[in-house]
Amino acid sequence: MTATGATGLGDAPGGSTRSRRQRYERRQRLRSVGIAAASTVLVVTAVVVFVPKLDGWESVRRSFFDADAFRNVFPELLAPFWYDVQIFLWCAPLIVALGLLVAIARNLRTPALYPVRLAAIVFTDVVRGIPVILWITLLGFGVPGMLQTREWYGGFIIWGSVALVVTYSAYTAEVFRSGIESVHESQRAASRSLGLTSAQTMRTVVLPQAMRRVVPPSMNLLVSLQKDVALISILGPVEALRRAGIENARTFNFTPYVAAAVLFLCVSIPLTRITDHLLARDRRRMSATAVT
Repeated sequence: MTATGATGLGDAPGGSTRSRRQRYERRQRLRSVGIAAASTVLVVTAVVVFVPKLDGWESVRRSFFDADAFRNVFPELLAPFWYDVQIFLWCAPLIVALGLLVAIARNLRTPALYPVRLAAIVFTDVVRGIPVILWITLLGFGVPGMLQTREWYGGFIIWGSVALVVTYSAYTAEVFRSGIESVHESQRAASRSLGLTSAQTMRTVVLPQAMRRVVPPSMNLLVSLQKDVALISILGPVEALRRAGIENARTFNFTPYVAAAVLFLCVSIPLTRITDHLLARDRRRMSATAVT
């Protein structure tokens, strides 16, 4: 009975301390939310009140934020924007596949396969050293010009997509390589002790761990790809950006570009939020592992 009473007395201070800490943390969260909300309202109010008072605001509003022009052009941009989405959807899996192959090639350790590893190194160095728009120009105009045809196998849109795949696969390969090299060497040693070959170790031990670690940064590349798809418009295809340019040339108003920007935001913002969610989940998993 004494032991039970002692235990009950011992639990009370601990429980009280825990509840006080929880109340303090709750107050801190509410305080942070209140400060963030107040500062946001203050900034938005300042923008709404003071920006329209600038001398050039009325001219900018007519040129970039014309409500009538926005309503007229927005429906016309939907079909060309779907063209952008389609390019993104067929480029993304090709980029992941090619990037993974290049990353594996860069991690080959067999001396006889060193030329393959060297080729992968040269590929990533050269491709990442040239801007995306230059690759689109070189491949998009160069290859069809060399083939002297605009058929599907040599058309501008196909080779513009190839330029995107080549460029982004080099960046993706480096992301995958960082994930592969983050797997501790003891994992490979344990696999060798079990009699697994290098290929089996890579396929069953290294890659499953590496892929989980590189999902968040890979999503960042997909967000960038979704925007850079519009660069193919320099080759002539009438996608959202090109259509906005046509409307701008017809009406001498920049509102179509704003409408195109809104469409791209409708895709990029959800992708960004998914990326943030994956990053937060990965951070929580790493914190839990460290505590354990």
